[in-house]
Amino acid sequence: MRGLSSILWTIVTILFVLWLIGMIAQMTYGGILHLLLVLIVVAVVIDIVRSMRA
Repeated sequence: MRGLSSILWTIVTILFVLWLIGMIAQMTYGGILHLLLVLIVVAVVIDIVRSMRA
């Protein structure tokens, strides 16, 4: 499980960086940027729930 958590946090970090770059660059792809933010939140919630069960 520890490896899965590490991979999940890597994905969260990558998604957050992509989202942040998009916000800084003022891209007009608002839907995609907000989708990335939602994916980040979902990934964090999944990790929290899994860590509470373990």
